[in-house]
Amino acid sequence: MKYVRMTSAPIRQALDLAREILKERLPLEEVASDAHSVTLSGGDGTVKIHAHRHGLDTQLDVSTDQLRTSRLDNEVQYWLTMLPYQPGELRGRGSALPAGLSRQGGT
Repeated sequence: MKYVRMTSAPIRQALDLAREILKERLPLEEVASDAHSVTLSGGDGTVKIHAHRHGLDTQLDVSTDQLRTSRLDNEVQYWLTMLPYQPGELRGRGSALPAGLSRQGGT
């Protein structure tokens, strides 16, 4: 499957969070990386993540070798919900609600 996601997170932060979350939740190993990409692979499949800046935003181009309903794709989608859309938005492990419904303030 292929996913495209814009985030206000810097490239390094987005890739580091991908490594942290995906390797913690699945038996994946890093098989390739550079300043703008990382490839993780294991028994559940392979995910390739490429990141590049567009002004203040980072565009993430993500591809897996599995179906959208696979365990790998579910975890990739989970990681994508951890990334902030706008500068100053708090997301990530401690602040995100299920399905990426994070909110600041009282709503």
